[in-house]
Amino acid sequence: MDRLRSLSKIMKIEGTPFGSSHQRNQIFLRFVAFFLLVGLAYRLIITNDSTVPPVTDVKSSPADPSGLTASAPIDSPRNINNASQNASTKCDIFTGNWVPDPSGPVYTNDSCRHIQEHQNCLKNGRPDSNYLLWRWKPRDCDLPRFNPDQFLNRMRNKWWAFIGDSISRNHVQSLLCILSQVEEVEEIYHDKEYRSKIWRFPSHNFTLSVIWSPFLLKADTFENSEGVSFSDIQLHLDTLDPKWTHQYPNFDYVVISGGKWFFKTSIFHENHTVTGCHYCHGKDNLTDLGYEYSYRKALRLVLDFVADPNRRAQVLLRTTTPDHFENGEWDSGGFCNRTVPFKVSEGVMKSEDELMRGVELEEFRKTQVKGSSSNIALLDTTSMSLLRPDGHPGPYRYPDPFSGMKVKDQVHVQNDCLHWCLPGPIDSWNDLMVEVMLNRDTEKND
Repeated sequence: MDRLRSLSKIMKIEGTPFGSSHQRNQIFLRFVAFFLLVGLAYRLIITNDSTVPPVTDVKSSPADPSGLTASAPIDSPRNINNASQNASTKCDIFTGNWVPDPSGPVYTNDSCRHIQEHQNCLKNGRPDSNYLLWRWKPRDCDLPRFNPDQFLNRMRNKWWAFIGDSISRNHVQSLLCILSQVEEVEEIYHDKEYRSKIWRFPSHNFTLSVIWSPFLLKADTFENSEGVSFSDIQLHLDTLDPKWTHQYPNFDYVVISGGKWFFKTSIFHENHTVTGCHYCHGKDNLTDLGYEYSYRKALRLVLDFVADPNRRAQVLLRTTTPDHFENGEWDSGGFCNRTVPFKVSEGVMKSEDELMRGVELEEFRKTQVKGSSSNIALLDTTSMSLLRPDGHPGPYRYPDPFSGMKVKDQVHVQNDCLHWCLPGPIDSWNDLMVEVMLNRDTEKND
């Protein structure tokens, strides 16, 4: 204001309104300067009032078990996917170690009715429970915990299938136990042997299947209820098992795997001709081609089938599961009585398991090279499973296995060192399964 008053006094000239020509020039210049200053002052005032303040960092709410934050609706599939992308695209989620987790599993053997008796370790008398207090931690990132609410919302009107042997059944029971804490499931089908089953979550119209197909191929097997063969398996290396291929068009998501059944004595058939065998001891002068031959043939046939672009299902190829028998095998006094996980340096894979996983990785990479594998990903659970010798039923596949013994004799009680206690380490497979499957969906949609 002082500046404006000063300019007003200067403009008040005695005599005529504008004085002499020299005075008029001075007045004109001062008049122009006055309005320039007024305009500059106005611009500064308006600009200061309208400037957008700097955007502060958005604070996320504390991470919940799923890895999501409150900044987006929890029922959005894209938000679930983005949480998943954090882990699986930035590091190898299959490489890491097991770290203590005092929170324990999300279900117990009392709260889940889907646990098979042979895997219900606590009910069968296993005395320790520390094997429940670990979680898988990838080396270079955090892995979101499986969130059953979000998974069921994501799977609304979908069909998810597990295809394989008893490890696949073990896995699907783990998934059922977690999901049933949110919604109880209805069993709507089982085969005669109760090996293949179908369940439905009614409020989400989500269907879940397990299909018993241990070779993934057409196979004629002859075994008793204890898994002991009384005749050689007839394995057709050029024909997929119709039990799963006929149902395949129904599926949106599939987890498929081979396994230990390829170690069994079997006769190979190709093009309606016997071409060799595995572990047949020279029977009928057949050439022993080995289990690597049959497993490679099976995986190649499976991967070519599921990679067909006309088939919609998203597929995970799960890698082999190592066993932890010590001082023998399942039928020769082998046992597993460890109570803590291995350190990374302690886990040594058996040559058979190493070979199986090598075949899986090679055949999977061939599919990628062919350029037709956009719907297939790898679920590599081998390394994480290798580090958990403490997670098996061991002698507690039956109730009170040492009943009547003065001294616990591991050797004379049959142990299960292949399947997993429920709850147990296999529950963490679901964290990886959802991470890989949902993250791949995101990359396809983006």
